[in-house]
Amino acid sequence: MKLFTDIDLDGLGCSLVAKLAFEEEANVSYCSYRILNQLVEKFIENTENNDTETYITDLAVNESVEKKLEKRFKNGRHIRMIDHHVTAMHFNNYKWGLVEPVYEDGKKTCATSLFYDYLVKNNKIQRSKGLEEFIELVRQYDTWEWFENNNVTAKRLNDLFYILNREQFEKDMLKRLRENPDSFSLNETENFLLDIEDRKIERYIHSKNRQIVQTFIKEYCIGIVHAEQYLSELGNALNTLNPHLDMIVLLNTGGKKVGFRTIHDHVDVSEFATRFGGGGHPKASGSELTQEAFENFVVSVFNLPPIKLDPEKNEINVKGATYGTCYENRKGDISYIRPLENDTYEVIHIGKKIDMHFDSYESAENFLKRNYSSSLRYDNDYVRYLCTSHSISTEELKENYASIIKKVIDSTEK
Repeated sequence: MKLFTDIDLDGLGCSLVAKLAFEEEANVSYCSYRILNQLVEKFIENTENNDTETYITDLAVNESVEKKLEKRFKNGRHIRMIDHHVTAMHFNNYKWGLVEPVYEDGKKTCATSLFYDYLVKNNKIQRSKGLEEFIELVRQYDTWEWFENNNVTAKRLNDLFYILNREQFEKDMLKRLRENPDSFSLNETENFLLDIEDRKIERYIHSKNRQIVQTFIKEYCIGIVHAEQYLSELGNALNTLNPHLDMIVLLNTGGKKVGFRTIHDHVDVSEFATRFGGGGHPKASGSELTQEAFENFVVSVFNLPPIKLDPEKNEINVKGATYGTCYENRKGDISYIRPLENDTYEVIHIGKKIDMHFDSYESAENFLKRNYSSSLRYDNDYVRYLCTSHSISTEELKENYASIIKKVIDSTEK
């Protein structure tokens, strides 16, 4: 049999299932979207492969190859495409296509779980509790369900996949699943390596958060950062640290790839990715770094400075303060968020009150960050300014801060 599958953990899961089912007969090609069509086309056009049982998992071919696969099927030759991405739903129009993003019970699917279910149903593999436990970890990671369930083991399995090279990871997992069919778990050595890796990821996220540039592409406010590793962890963390952004765009210029990540339900990055020839999940998608993508995500933002981050240790100028909070952007423009009596908030930017009210502090802050790239003003800078302008000491300022800041905000309104 022949399997074409993706290069990520879900793609490798499909390879493991194939090798457990077909043993030595399994011939697997790992593919990115960039080379998938070329490899599949070359394979099916070779007459020596006419009788080969052929599968494509976790990937979708282009329209040209799609038509050639339909011709192969109509000629009585085997082809089965199994995927779970909503952008591939049209393949269900073919008898050889199986695209199912969600199970009947509401759980999201992954390619590995669908491929396993298919092989079990067609008596090509025997059920195995250990394998099913492994597949469930893959499914939870690939659908990001692990984050909602706090299933750290699923995340650590993916981390281990990237720590080891693919060949070693596959070899180790195959051996474990064959020798321990009744259960699956990571061993002590692997967990030790993963503890070290967790600390590396934390440092990586911290450094990349300082490199994000912010821009609008049509209706979306996006953050762009160059990154080549820990993409899922990075995308989720940067979205969480910068919730005013609709999505994070992760650029790998060397690999000519783009990743799109979001934590927001109102944003579908799979739809956004199709604008650049890609696809994937609503909250995690990707595309090739095309010329259009390069112009949008590299050239057009090249001269933009990184986002100005909020200070982490402010004690005076803090978010949600009842007396108001001060923000500043890189141009030196000063803004304030001030609470009103009816549990709403208003924004004053460069002395001008914005003609709208906000139902939460967070929505007011999102407005400031999205429209003016403002961040929380640092205590040291703000205290020094207030002490100088009011000719008072730091101690006096701290004792009377609430009344002073109220007067300051009132005096800025035009």
